[in-house]
Amino acid sequence: MHLRFASLGLLACLFSAASLAQTPTAAPSLPPAPPGGWPVQDGHVALPNFQFGSGESIPLLRLHYITLGTVHRDAAGHVDNAILLLHGTGGDAHSLMNPVFSNVLFQPGAPLDIQKYFIILPDDIGHGQSAKPSDGLRAHFPAYDYDDMVRSQRMMLDVLHIDHLRLILGTSMGCMQSFVWGETYPNFMDALMPLACLPVPIAGRNRMMRYMAIQAIKQDPAWMGGDYTTEPEQGIRAADELIFVMGSSPLQMQKLAPSREAAEKYVDNFLARSLPHLDANDMIFYLNASRNYDPSPHLDHITAPVLWINSADDFINPPELGIAEKMVTRIPHARFILLPITNQTRGHGTHTVASVWKNYLADFMAQTEPKPPAPPQK
Repeated sequence: MHLRFASLGLLACLFSAASLAQTPTAAPSLPPAPPGGWPVQDGHVALPNFQFGSGESIPLLRLHYITLGTVHRDAAGHVDNAILLLHGTGGDAHSLMNPVFSNVLFQPGAPLDIQKYFIILPDDIGHGQSAKPSDGLRAHFPAYDYDDMVRSQRMMLDVLHIDHLRLILGTSMGCMQSFVWGETYPNFMDALMPLACLPVPIAGRNRMMRYMAIQAIKQDPAWMGGDYTTEPEQGIRAADELIFVMGSSPLQMQKLAPSREAAEKYVDNFLARSLPHLDANDMIFYLNASRNYDPSPHLDHITAPVLWINSADDFINPPELGIAEKMVTRIPHARFILLPITNQTRGHGTHTVASVWKNYLADFMAQTEPKPPAPPQK
């Protein structure tokens, strides 16, 4: 299993090697997982002749996913308990199985209790066991974007006969996809919970860092236009280091590495864990998938209730930009929460540390619980 890190919103997941860190630096006290671990079921769907927004196509798009729980249907036969959890850049379906997320949210009585809900966690295009450049097409893989990812997720749900979602919760890249979902399929979900992103184009420092990471790989002579026989190590290392900075939290890094020796050892250990799991072409493609992301013109199309949470120590989505406070007013039924910096927040990776925001989620689930149909008039 890959090491997982937060997601950048970018760099989502921060991916790094794994995902840029869906693993916080110091986990809070957590409830245990069930004996034997969570009862995860693996699955695949194959989407024939998938057409990408770039105009490219692929004869068969393979998507992998995992699930927990059991599907429930209402009296009319419609699914009423499915929840879609979306990972960050460089992550995969297992990213949110991290104990700081799963052990907090999936327990009996917890906000996403798997005895009550059917949880679906997909590997996005370009990630995990789903189709990606490193499978063989390398740099000739279609240039996918977030719209392609969301459309493929919807097609996957159709294959699974999931006709409605109780909730979509997305972290980082998944956060951005949540806004795309709300605009594209406004009646498909009861609620949306985006964590750690902004619903505007990836520009400014965010795009600069992505561009620098991409260029670091491409300018490594060993990349060879994507047709390398061994990974371009220097380029990947430079890209991974940029991503590490983007996803880290100054407060936690200072606590974990209060000396020069400790800081350097931390970086060396991080790179030793992450670099063996990275592929240069995969990284270029998933960093660049955000290139045309921009839900801002159609935020008013989102009709589902939205609980949007960012953290004040998120280096990728810094609060001083003031973007969230403006954008939330364009969404008809949305609430934005900016979590203050505390010993529990983890910068961008706070999106995975569920103990910090689970009470907000619990309240949101209660508030958005569909009302039973009124009895017929006598």
